[in-house]
Amino acid sequence: MYIEHKLGGDTGPARIGRVSFSKTGRTVYYGGKSLQSLKGAGIHGNYQDVDTGEEYWISGCKKDGSDRHRCARQSDPVWIDDDVRKEYWAEIRRQPARVAETVANR
Repeated sequence: MYIEHKLGGDTGPARIGRVSFSKTGRTVYYGGKSLQSLKGAGIHGNYQDVDTGEEYWISGCKKDGSDRHRCARQSDPVWIDDDVRKEYWAEIRRQPARVAETVANR
């Protein structure tokens, strides 16, 4: 999944990583955080850290690499977690020659 920490604005640090979901699907778990759906009520994000209240934008990865939210700076790096890098490049982006790359900018 694409996970962007909104940091109170339109752009923040972003990653491609593996998440898990609660039984209801309303909570996403990533990097030791529990991120709960805002059900459309967020200002910048669609999920909120249950401990800190910080907003995140979480979505599926796109084949063309245009993962950043439409309001975010598109030129900022999107880091890829090591445990999903091969799967991301080979299966999602269909560019297996790039599996060594750790940043997913187009």
